[in-house]
Amino acid sequence: MKRSVALAAALLAGLSSVGSNPGTALADGGGPGYHDDRKGGDNHHGDEGAVFVQTNKAEGNTIKVYDRDEDGRLTKAGEYETGGLGGFTIGAPLDALASQGSLIYHKGLLFAVNAGSNTVTVFGVEGTKLHKLQVIWSGGLLPVSIAARGDLVYVLNAGGEGSVQGFELRKGHLSRIEDANRSLGLHNGNPPAFGTAPAQVKIDPDSEFVLVSTKGNNVMFSYEIGRHGELARDPAVSDAGNTPFGFTFDSEDSLLVTESGANAVSRFELEDDGTLDQVGPSVPNGQQAPCWIQRVGDYFFVANAGSSTISSYRVDDDGKLEIVKNVAADTNGGSIDMTTSDGFLYVQNATAGNVQGYEVNDDGSLRLVTTVEGLPKFENGIGMEGIAAS
Repeated sequence: MKRSVALAAALLAGLSSVGSNPGTALADGGGPGYHDDRKGGDNHHGDEGAVFVQTNKAEGNTIKVYDRDEDGRLTKAGEYETGGLGGFTIGAPLDALASQGSLIYHKGLLFAVNAGSNTVTVFGVEGTKLHKLQVIWSGGLLPVSIAARGDLVYVLNAGGEGSVQGFELRKGHLSRIEDANRSLGLHNGNPPAFGTAPAQVKIDPDSEFVLVSTKGNNVMFSYEIGRHGELARDPAVSDAGNTPFGFTFDSEDSLLVTESGANAVSRFELEDDGTLDQVGPSVPNGQQAPCWIQRVGDYFFVANAGSSTISSYRVDDDGKLEIVKNVAADTNGGSIDMTTSDGFLYVQNATAGNVQGYEVNDDGSLRLVTTVEGLPKFENGIGMEGIAAS
């Protein structure tokens, strides 16, 4: 299980740090996915749903809600306060939170990070209406990513040493799990630098491990989950490529990881002890800064922030990772986070201040079907980040 993976400098290092001042919050507005809770696993259409976009505004974080029709088109349906503040990492080039999974949909609930106030908001979802159920401390500084599976929820905090906090989910409310807070030992400031902030937390499909990707350290932490959701004191630590950022599972024990420093994607086996074993070589896409990865059916789509493009991958019948299209779509707006619903792929474009929706065809090609404008554009070091769908 040993492999040689070169270390890399932090992604897009050397950018200037810019902050923002919190103020008064706004008023309320009135796949096959292997255990994926969303409806984006199969390439079929016909159902309606909703798409949720996190504005991450420093003066008051909000969630904009869009109704999705059966053809994938989006229309405005409301905006809701989270009860917390947006936040940022220092030197972020396009994506203020430098993470994947800052807004997730799970079991009829929406979970949002409030990075600027160190809290997480839980909403009940009723169609396109949100009902705020809880705002709870994240267990650390600058929460940036959330993972949920069954009745377990884990939050990744990026500030300071970085940490993971586990929660039990009961009747739409979170309660902290004793012995489920673990430091990552990153020794960052708060807010942390973009390149050294951890990027994502996720639970494996068998609910045996909590995994965390760290960009600057080029490693993945895997914490074994105890019977009550507690986390092992010492994680398994594995090389995970050149500046690992986003990751997703392609089977029960295999995952795909974006290497933002190498402009590539790699495939790993998750071993019984939590370590990662790379399967085949990394597969480059010829683009710049691939960070987010989203599965839709048999295809995996990667958002390349530096190129404003989407690349597509797949795993063939022999388990080999291969590029399908280096440029499956050119978003022309600073592509960051993505979500899927009912065979559609929705892409958050930070510098353009919009969300684009694409129909995913059977051959993995993308067809633009909708664009919604008027979202906060990335500027002065902060902007929207976080997108989810029902």
